[in-house]
Amino acid sequence: MNFHPSRAAGLDRLEAFLPHTGADYARTRNHDHGTGRSNVSQLSPWLHAGLLSEREVLERTLDAHSRADADKFVSEVFWRVYFKGYLEQRPTIWRVFCEARSDALAALSENAGRAKAYAEATEGRTGIPAFDHWACELIETGYLHNHARMWFASIWIFTLKLDWTLGADFFLRHLMDGDAASNTLSWRWVAGLHTKGKTYQARASNIEQYTAEHPKGPLAADGLSDEAEALEEEQEHQRRDLDLPETKPGSPLDDRYALLLHDEAAHHAPLCLPHAPALVIGAARPDARSPEPVGDRARAFAHGAVESGVADARQAFDCAGTVWTDEGELVQLLESRDVTQIVTGHIPTGWTRDVLQPKLTSLPDDIAVTQLLPDLHRLTWPHARAGFFRVKKEIDCVLGGIGVAEG
Repeated sequence: MNFHPSRAAGLDRLEAFLPHTGADYARTRNHDHGTGRSNVSQLSPWLHAGLLSEREVLERTLDAHSRADADKFVSEVFWRVYFKGYLEQRPTIWRVFCEARSDALAALSENAGRAKAYAEATEGRTGIPAFDHWACELIETGYLHNHARMWFASIWIFTLKLDWTLGADFFLRHLMDGDAASNTLSWRWVAGLHTKGKTYQARASNIEQYTAEHPKGPLAADGLSDEAEALEEEQEHQRRDLDLPETKPGSPLDDRYALLLHDEAAHHAPLCLPHAPALVIGAARPDARSPEPVGDRARAFAHGAVESGVADARQAFDCAGTVWTDEGELVQLLESRDVTQIVTGHIPTGWTRDVLQPKLTSLPDDIAVTQLLPDLHRLTWPHARAGFFRVKKEIDCVLGGIGVAEG
């Protein structure tokens, strides 16, 4: 599988997988066939980077299949949107995760046994063949099958007894599709924190069954814990009302505005801009994912996505393009092109917002910043108040609301 960080590569992958987004996906999606897998779309790196949009994937899927046949795949796309909306309404989950992760990392230096266990887990030296294989695959490829992610997280928490925030951080540092919402909330779900008291327990027999066709399978996972008692936390994460940005600019854009592309909105096409920008600015910040070193695959995909997005925008709009580094002065970039308005894709709760929002809010008052939110998210997020079931009940209504129907 070639994860090239460009919109063209993402569209090619989408077209190649479309024949399998119906009944084939529903039947085989839980099987891990190794790095040569073709039973899952593996579109998540392009979706996370905003090189593709969930709407595009849904439109093409329902052009190719009936709504009933594509139900499982459509639901998986909506899980991504659900997690985003849930975290937007409970941003303290991300803040508490970051604080707990820092504490857990600091604690490793004070406990040699725990540090050794953490090193063995992240280097694939636990002696649990399946787990060790996935740890190495993650580092080498920047990707893991979703079922393998669940097994891995369960073994990390309930068998190895390691801090869940360190495991979530390990994923965040290495996954090309590492996403503050999907990653954090998925780990919390396995641990019994997202749906309180409900955990996911990895079992050797289940792993053997669903890795039977793996090139190295069936993968062995003997000695797993027989218990998966839910973790608990002191803080209650109260839901806050959504403060949604514009789906399209509420007022006419300046004739000269700057398009800001970032880790989670790296391409102009999904934004449906009304007219060309005068300047496109790339601002990839993958190293903000973690205080620990970010993996080569994850870093390269993020930078490559933004770089290709800038190049595509320059060609499409015949405008200037530049890079805003951590050290670079954004105001100077804007002044050099006589620009006083920035337009960008929504900056979601997570590291992207942590690193970019303070810079944007500290701009002079005469520089306006407009964030654009897709209609799909705007219509779905109000239902992402609790479990996914509420969102699932509204899928057809949301699809109708954005004008997407089966072909």
